[in-house]
Amino acid sequence: MIVERSYSVAKSGRRKSLYGRGNTGAGAAVLFLVILGLLLPGCGLIFDAVELAYPLTRDELSTICAKRQIRVGISVEPFRPFVFSAIYTNEGVRVTGLDVELIREVADALTEHCGGQQPIVPTLHLVRFRDLFLELNEEHLDLFVSSFSGNVPGGTPTGLWLSIPYFHGAGVGAMTHDPEIVEKVRAQFRKQTGRTDTLAAIQEGLSGLTVAVQNRRTPHLYAEANLRNIRLMVCDSLPAAVETKDPHIDVILTQYPILQYVTKRVWPDWQLLERPDGSPLILSRESFSIVTGEQKRRLQWFLNNLLYRLEESGRLAQMRKRWLEEEYAPTRRATNEGLPFEVSKVPDHYDQGQCRMAGGR
Repeated sequence: MIVERSYSVAKSGRRKSLYGRGNTGAGAAVLFLVILGLLLPGCGLIFDAVELAYPLTRDELSTICAKRQIRVGISVEPFRPFVFSAIYTNEGVRVTGLDVELIREVADALTEHCGGQQPIVPTLHLVRFRDLFLELNEEHLDLFVSSFSGNVPGGTPTGLWLSIPYFHGAGVGAMTHDPEIVEKVRAQFRKQTGRTDTLAAIQEGLSGLTVAVQNRRTPHLYAEANLRNIRLMVCDSLPAAVETKDPHIDVILTQYPILQYVTKRVWPDWQLLERPDGSPLILSRESFSIVTGEQKRRLQWFLNNLLYRLEESGRLAQMRKRWLEEEYAPTRRATNEGLPFEVSKVPDHYDQGQCRMAGGR
């Protein structure tokens, strides 16, 4: 460890510290500690003396407390009801959803942890999913919350850490606007005798169809690993997949809770693929977690302890019911409880990108 040395020189009748004007007292204190350290046996004692007066490093929670701010990444693309599109209100642009309410819980808990004198303010940053690893590891963000799956093979880049789940029972679902495709998939299940094989039924049911997925999200990884005889379209977002007309898209895969919401309230022309008995067709199971850098140990324990308390108290169950089961107007909730969103970022938020044919398909 190299300890900075400070000294002063006389010039123009005045003493100037190399640390800058107004810091001669601080420089003299450090100089005193260094000289004192030279009289002490062992380099470790020098370090301890300087560290007592001037802490050289802070852990991530102390930094958040000092800055009174938590930098939170959310997806550019909305994932209703977890993150809705940005909404203009009388109070400015706001964003809302289950994940946004969770961000508020994190900020409130941090405020209490930091003494409660001043609130910890969550600032939202738009993140393209492909840029998440870079944004977290270069410490542009403290954490990321946008229905991120915590148990998908190949879905978590090295260097990222996932919290215990805050949402259970999700998974890959499918929707189509063609009733014949609904019947085709159901027919594959009816052909099976004995034990049901969901993967085999979906492989046959989607064979020869054009299937759209969101880039690098769970459905994309699922399709690449399991579906061979399809034409795979990779889209920047779910809205991009819905709006694409050329080529014609037969089926869209995405997280089932999102499909439940959008087929009921946003795109009624689309319908869920279901089993013959009308039960949900979920192709895989997953849970959603908060993401942060793998080195942020104190923040990780803080998040896990918080999520455990929220689950134990029933608060998470209340949040899930509130956003997935209740009837509500997103605009009203955005006005009453949404988090601020920078106006300059709204164009990016509404730019939902495009779709392209996957390579080699």
